[in-house]
Amino acid sequence: MGLTPPRALRLVLGDQLHPRLAALADLDPAADTVLMVEVVEEATYVRHHKQKLVLVLSAMRHFAEELRGRGVAVDYVALDDPDNTGSFTGEVVRAAARHRPDRIVVTEAGEWRVEAMMLTWEDRLGVPVEIRDDTRFLCPRPVFARWAEGRESLRMETFYRAMRRRTGFLMEGRAPAGGRWNFDHDNRRRLPPGHTVPERRRFPPDAVTREVMALVGRRFPAHFGDLDGFAWPVCRAQALEALGHFLDECLPAFGDYQDAMRAGAPFLYHGLIAPALNLGLLDAEEVCRAAEARWREGRAPLNAVEGFVRQILGWREYVRGLYWARMPDYADTNALGATRDLPWFYWSGETAMACLAECVRDTRAHAHAHHIQRLMVLGNFALLAGLAPRQVEEWFLEVYADAYEWVELPNVHGMALWADGGLLGSKPYAASGAYIDRMSDYCRGCAYDVRRKSGPTACPFNYLYWNFLIAHEDRLRENPRLAMPYRTLATMAPARRDEIVADATRFLDSLAAGPSEGQPGRQGAVDARPPDLFLVDPAR
Repeated sequence: MGLTPPRALRLVLGDQLHPRLAALADLDPAADTVLMVEVVEEATYVRHHKQKLVLVLSAMRHFAEELRGRGVAVDYVALDDPDNTGSFTGEVVRAAARHRPDRIVVTEAGEWRVEAMMLTWEDRLGVPVEIRDDTRFLCPRPVFARWAEGRESLRMETFYRAMRRRTGFLMEGRAPAGGRWNFDHDNRRRLPPGHTVPERRRFPPDAVTREVMALVGRRFPAHFGDLDGFAWPVCRAQALEALGHFLDECLPAFGDYQDAMRAGAPFLYHGLIAPALNLGLLDAEEVCRAAEARWREGRAPLNAVEGFVRQILGWREYVRGLYWARMPDYADTNALGATRDLPWFYWSGETAMACLAECVRDTRAHAHAHHIQRLMVLGNFALLAGLAPRQVEEWFLEVYADAYEWVELPNVHGMALWADGGLLGSKPYAASGAYIDRMSDYCRGCAYDVRRKSGPTACPFNYLYWNFLIAHEDRLRENPRLAMPYRTLATMAPARRDEIVADATRFLDSLAAGPSEGQPGRQGAVDARPPDLFLVDPAR
């Protein structure tokens, strides 16, 4: 008579949908059960964009069916299950009572708060809980921690070069391909007038996705965002198809135009794979390997491939490592003392500033804006206006399909807002309207004049930029990367400085946070027009 094999309950989270997930590595279909749960707690700890909710829930349901197709027993708790407790811990407790496993196996969580829950389960259940490293990433947490140990500043470029050597991507022996580590200076072209960008591969909702869309529409009607245009890949086959389309049709020009922006063109040459990558439908190694292959085959130039690989092997791995090395204290820093409430136009898009209105419209329609829209328009305004980091970070976490705290927090807190005081970035990414005008056509249709430096019709970015430098002069004037603007500021007459401060004060005083208590994202009627534009209309 044979021995009964040990039973493992293997939990797969909604952002871990990869067939080679660590928690599934030694799965025994004859003895083990995979647990997947949809819980209200995850849908509402911030009010995620409706399309993000649809993406995660539909992808989870597709993944569960793929597992069942391989003969795996899946215990799937749907959001509308009447017995659903609404929390990860509650559902793990219920599942342990149902299956009486000998152990629980999970992959380490992406977010601090979820892993904090996991660490309580063993004591609560009296069953061993094995938390495995997430092998979808190229830099394990302990490797990053050893790299970061003892460093006063944690520069991505240094980390990126170490990761190139570690992985061998875009290397020729011990030297970087092409003799340079970074081709960023080659990747800053504006789209030429009349330039045609490629049509992007999108995926109409299937029956499973349509069912989820109806569910989200019923359960979360007050959440930000449109549902009608949903077309994200929701399974691995679609994600691989989207990746192949990007590599074939867009990667060759991605390097040249990765910083460009154009009204009415939300996708341009960008990968659009971050939602699938962060869900686990793709993994970092296969994406970098496929991009590198295009260069080695002569199908994409090195500047494009290096710029793309840097975003994944460099930035994505770097911000994850930084997040885990510095949490939970990292989120509490506010180096510039920013306290202003988030303006209502971040939700409504109702502003006379064409660049901000365009980026919010794209975000509402697609749960997407590319990295320059996020950093140099939405993030730049938040930095210059002194918006409270926690409110800005919550907004970014809520509105983008690829946003999870491990990737969103360092990018917004450190890169966009410089709230960590320079741990991540050597200088604040502050810019005037000239940058937006140079890299986009937004200014052409704006009610404000990007060429004007002062007065009610001037582009607010212009005087907000100089006001920011004035306000933080004591802290920033010794920063070597800001030496040039501070030399210019030193030559300004006192009357000109006073004019800048007066313009900025007038404008900032005109901002309003929207409905009660400065929490527009919490109010529900996000589609309602607020009583005022909340920005000075230059036509008045």
